[in-house]
Amino acid sequence: MKLQGSCYCGAVTFSCESKHPYPYQHCYCGICRKTAGNGGFSINLAASSDSLKVQGEENITTFQATVKNPEDKSAKVSTARRNFCKKCGSMLWLYDPTWPELIHPFASAVDTELPVPPERTHIMLDFKPSWVDPKIGDNDKKHARYPEESIADWHARLNLGC
Repeated sequence: MKLQGSCYCGAVTFSCESKHPYPYQHCYCGICRKTAGNGGFSINLAASSDSLKVQGEENITTFQATVKNPEDKSAKVSTARRNFCKKCGSMLWLYDPTWPELIHPFASAVDTELPVPPERTHIMLDFKPSWVDPKIGDNDKKHARYPEESIADWHARLNLGC
């Protein structure tokens, strides 16, 4: 499925191809919530990084978060690069060189009508602030941290390939 997206001010537009376009995974971690969250979570998709086409690339800036381990209080800089519009601050996509074949557009930046997921997966619930009230459906999956099921596996399990 071809995804087309943009920032709020229109300085950046992008397109990419996704085999996994269902916006099913709600992430409640502090990084996602504070950089791109609306409602206390963010949603990202998976697409092919070699299909990414960008207009207005000069208006993009990136951010690499420091990931803190709550168990031992250690911290490290994430390899993931969050791409934002430097004019309006819109979160656009995440790219991590650990998985160079993937790009993760944020659903909030995608202008293409996305399919409605038959169930959702709520991740990083250990980091959800008390004011956030997740809308967890009967068939939804809940995870304190990361699930073992990948975005591709979720789509395959539900026979939702594109």
